[in-house]
Amino acid sequence: MKTYKSTIDNYKIVKEPSDIPKVKIINSTDVNEYVRNFYFEDLEVYESMFLLLLNRNNNTTGYVKISQGGITGTVVDVKIICKYAIDNLASSAILTHNHPSGNNQPSEADRNITKKVKEALAILDCNLIDHIIITKDSYLSFADEGLL
Repeated sequence: MKTYKSTIDNYKIVKEPSDIPKVKIINSTDVNEYVRNFYFEDLEVYESMFLLLLNRNNNTTGYVKISQGGITGTVVDVKIICKYAIDNLASSAILTHNHPSGNNQPSEADRNITKKVKEALAILDCNLIDHIIITKDSYLSFADEGLL
């Protein structure tokens, strides 16, 4: 076996407590109200993607900011989403992102990433139960619209 001078990393699960309460998610209205805890004055400035993680009873167990972009989009890496779903041992997940423009309609890129994430999480026995697009005054649920 060949040995190198460099070393490898030791990966650990690191999580931090938050002051956001655990809740049971019942419908898209619940999701819309809940995820607004993660957005602040930046809601109308730049796009951010969050992943909300849930257990088998649809109780929230964690959240993570997946990406932050510019005013017209953000880059989403499916591998990063899967990493957090595994770290959390999530049974289900919800994607959420904002549209600073105020238009809550999904773009083709939104539809494509939702499909990719849903397929990837399914391999991990984690169900993508919704993708919510929020704006300052409204939201759109992929599940409610039959887009999931």
